Amino acid sequence: MPNRPVIRPATAEDADACATVYAPYVRDTAISFEAEPPGPVEMAERIAAARERHAWLVAVGPGGEVLGYAYGGPWKSREAYAWTCEVSVYLAPSAQGRGLGRALYEALFAELVARGMVVAVAGMTVPNEASAALHRALGFSEVGTFRGVGWKHGAWRDVTWFRRALVEAPPDGPRD
Repeated sequence: MPNRPVIRPATAEDADACATVYAPYVRDTAISFEAEPPGPVEMAERIAAARERHAWLVAVGPGGEVLGYAYGGPWKSREAYAWTCEVSVYLAPSAQGRGLGRALYEALFAELVARGMVVAVAGMTVPNEASAALHRALGFSEVGTFRGVGWKHGAWRDVTWFRRALVEAPPDGPRD
């Protein structure tokens, strides 16, 4: 398909567009627990940090516009968690419901496996059935819900966590 979005690694030049995609999630929903949308400078720093050990990918439309992004980052700071990453995907409203979240995640998972990741986890504010359905469709299993752990838009919010093996865990430990 000639008009199919291109998925590629994000660069600092994508920071403004990623910030634009993300801002409505911060301002208008409880999907993100951030209080203020990050600007382009902070988003560029986040992209650089994710790319050090994990990955940050963007989906770019035929006109060069960023339609969405997915990234992996550290889940916890302790050394034993080094092969587990937290993943997220965000899409512009015009890009939702077209399979782009799945395509971004599949490309992200391949990149994370190439970087030695073994497990991906994802946390989502509930309710968010679209996100839960995407994660289940991609092989994530629900592992539990933390009740009332975030306060946003005048209510306590629950967060449900999902887990997916990216590769079969080596029985003798991770490969560096």
